[in-house]
Amino acid sequence: MTSISFRGIRKTFGSTVALEALDLDLRPGELVSLLGPSGCGKTTALRIAAGFEIPDTGIVSLGDNDITRTPAHRRNMGMVFQSYSLFPNLTVAQNVDFGLRNRKVEKATRNSRVGEMLELVQLGELGKRYPHQLSGGQQQRVALARALAVQPEVLLLDEPLSALDAKVRSTLRDEIRRIQSELKTTTLFVTHDQDEALAISDRIGVMSNGRLEQLGTPEDVYLRPASPFVARFVGSINELPNINGAGKILVRPEDVTISANENELTMRGTITRVTFQGPVTIISVRVDITDQLVNVHAASGSIHAQVGDRVSLSVTPGRGIIEAA
Repeated sequence: MTSISFRGIRKTFGSTVALEALDLDLRPGELVSLLGPSGCGKTTALRIAAGFEIPDTGIVSLGDNDITRTPAHRRNMGMVFQSYSLFPNLTVAQNVDFGLRNRKVEKATRNSRVGEMLELVQLGELGKRYPHQLSGGQQQRVALARALAVQPEVLLLDEPLSALDAKVRSTLRDEIRRIQSELKTTTLFVTHDQDEALAISDRIGVMSNGRLEQLGTPEDVYLRPASPFVARFVGSINELPNINGAGKILVRPEDVTISANENELTMRGTITRVTFQGPVTIISVRVDITDQLVNVHAASGSIHAQVGDRVSLSVTPGRGIIEAA
């Protein structure tokens, strides 16, 4: 297992700053997701790790080795793209074998490794098929097997699930985590999907405008956002007036409680909608003081609420982040 680190990475494209002072460490065997909106710099960071881009300033290290200007083909990394990038004229087995053949691995070893990888991604019976004979999810499994076949020190995944439908995406997401945990390959996963990042990551780096806003466990990023941007980007958020001072409080729907009682620490409002979603019921309340809608997540059956009811809202102590006016 190998670590990879970025130190003071800056990258510009003309007048556009893609990355600014990026410092990031991936521990050996760790899966770190870079999460953020389009244009935040996450894919640029991954391309710099792969050697497809050279930073203007800063250092990329693989273990103790400076690889900042090492060509991509000399970095022992596996890459999985959003678009699969399989060779249409090669069979599944030949696609997985491609990197091994280029490295001049002897044939018996290659055949054994290809078989192991296809079993790992649960495609052991499909080695003779061609990419056009596979579903999108199966094609992405082949791309993953090909990347892992060369036993990379670091696995790089560039939004690998975004072209798949929701059900396949969820299944393959869990498979990627299973395989990564089994092989203990250091992995950098780029995504704009917060559910993916929360589900599979050891740590998440939330990015905005070329900067790393927060790096932490999924629990830290969700429960203890370091900035208003992180609070808004990861998960659902309510923006409540700060009744104890200026500005507003950004708080998760599950951290707002609802009751029929009123005191100086609550806000009054009227229920405008009740939405049943299985284990959770979403109660939408229009708050008197700001005339805005606030969503409350309550365990289904735990509270009796009807449209038109007058209720009080309060924030769970210690929750929420205050944004200055």
